[in-house]
Amino acid sequence: MNILIVMADQMAAAALPIYAKAPTRAPHLSDLAARGVVFDSAYCNSPLCAPSRASLMTGHLPSRIGAYDNAAAFGSDVPTVAHYLRAEGYRTVLSGKMHFSGPDQLHGFEERLTTDIYPADFGWTPDWDRPDDRPSWYHNMSSVTDAGRCVRTNQIDYNEEVVLAAERAIYDHARGDRSRPLCLVTSLTHPHDPFAIPDPWWSHYSPEEIELPRQELDPAAMTPHEWRLRRVCDMEGVHITPAHVRDARRAHYAAICYVDGQVGRLMGTLRATGLQDDTVVVVTSDHGEMLGERGLCTR
Repeated sequence: MNILIVMADQMAAAALPIYAKAPTRAPHLSDLAARGVVFDSAYCNSPLCAPSRASLMTGHLPSRIGAYDNAAAFGSDVPTVAHYLRAEGYRTVLSGKMHFSGPDQLHGFEERLTTDIYPADFGWTPDWDRPDDRPSWYHNMSSVTDAGRCVRTNQIDYNEEVVLAAERAIYDHARGDRSRPLCLVTSLTHPHDPFAIPDPWWSHYSPEEIELPRQELDPAAMTPHEWRLRRVCDMEGVHITPAHVRDARRAHYAAICYVDGQVGRLMGTLRATGLQDDTVVVVTSDHGEMLGERGLCTR
């Protein structure tokens, strides 16, 4: 069987109609869930992009492979699922983001069709000896305070390149040498913040549909790590209103609609090429998003 893995970035499971009562419109994801297997007790090993992806690729805990942050070097000596699949005869192809830190940008993939959207160097290394210091390059709350409708984002530009390259890979496989099965990873950068999304996706929702967080902030119950996140994201210096939170959540839901549309686009390509019955489709995300629960956004 061919394998198509579609990876979203920072997609909240609780925002999906597959898992919870949510206003999100995701017909293609819902159709896949109805016809397939839904994992409702699976958890990522780190709520951070690079460590979670390294863990997913290797099957190891982040602590075992030293993947502690978004600038931790991912060693080429660690076998990945892509290496194993190639050894079994698969043609392994990557289109999109994987947030590999270091010189190796393949890690077992035979072909990489796009660049990454994030840097591969070590400029995002935090100083763990000074955990309370706010790095100048780190997120701030502008993703929330500026949330809403926009004309265009670099994320949309990037994702369109990713999906177009993935479609071409499927067409090439269908009309080329099919003696080796295809494993194609298509990794989008949505619905990761900033919480900005163009129409028509933004207009899929009305403000009245967007619920506010259910778990309020309890400073007395916060862990040291939660306090650190608040400081490095500059949460203490910004007044976040319910309107800000509602707009951020609305944009996240709208970005999930966008992701759903890209899944539908790829499924249509499989149907058009006659590969739908020969392909296992997996949809996942590197980690979730707090969306204001406990007063936090996932970074």
